[in-house]
Amino acid sequence: MDELVQKKLRLIFQDDNIIFDRSRFAGGLTNYNYIMEIQGKEYVVRLPGGMTNQMIDRKIEKVNNTIACDLGLNSECYYFDDISGIKISVYLKNSKNIAQADPCDFVNIKAVSGLMKRVHQSAKPFPNRFDWEAELNKYEQIVREQKGDFFFDYFTLKNKLKDFVGKHITSTLIVPCHNDTVPENFVIAQDGRTYLIDWEYSGMNDPSWDVAAYILESRLTEDAIQYLLQEYYAEQPSEEELVKIKAFMAVQDLLWTVWALIRHYNGDDFLDYCNIRYERFRKNLKALTSQSDCTIADLVKS
Repeated sequence: MDELVQKKLRLIFQDDNIIFDRSRFAGGLTNYNYIMEIQGKEYVVRLPGGMTNQMIDRKIEKVNNTIACDLGLNSECYYFDDISGIKISVYLKNSKNIAQADPCDFVNIKAVSGLMKRVHQSAKPFPNRFDWEAELNKYEQIVREQKGDFFFDYFTLKNKLKDFVGKHITSTLIVPCHNDTVPENFVIAQDGRTYLIDWEYSGMNDPSWDVAAYILESRLTEDAIQYLLQEYYAEQPSEEELVKIKAFMAVQDLLWTVWALIRHYNGDDFLDYCNIRYERFRKNLKALTSQSDCTIADLVKS
């Protein structure tokens, strides 16, 4: 893949002297991103992570990435290869992501809420549907093809979760969603403008999924959670909406656990990540099904 990235860089910029340089790592879990200066300008070069092309439809991602750019939500994309998954974006100089800037800060939460609402209220739909059960089944099949194992109680707890979701999520709203609203994907530019990057998992979904993901992945404090809910919903969410957020938090821990299993069986260092997410899933599913007073803040804790 390194050789392919280098060939692409030389072809795109028409310079046979370009060397793919990994010295400036810009982060990433699904993929690995590197900042490179090429012909006097800085770019972020994406190196696709292991097994990602089996998990992600790059053709769909390219379409959604372009829509997000056209809406002014995404950073400028210079090149996108929908076969290999290699992507080159213009680097936002002196930028930092919200994980670095503090995801619990109310100013940052306001920016995050505003971006999520712009995505969810977009009049231009994505061509695909993000369905967590379909995604989970796909990931499970990949683990089986890798001859991998699941946790001993995995299928019992998965069925218990599905029963909980079926009983408590009685209505959904299907709108454009990012579906991976980790704080690292919100980038603050030098001029203070905030962008939402990395649209691999984007698709039509319930907007509460994005709200739940930001809360969970940012480990928001109780005050920060209440501020986000007020900013996003403009009023206290209904009890049904709060239960939906809680359910999606549990679903996300299970889904990304199996995602991490795929990376683990591919030889990547994701076992600790996998264990942390699954242990929190176990804890939270027990809380959701046995404690009527379980709060969103309770579910954030590992």
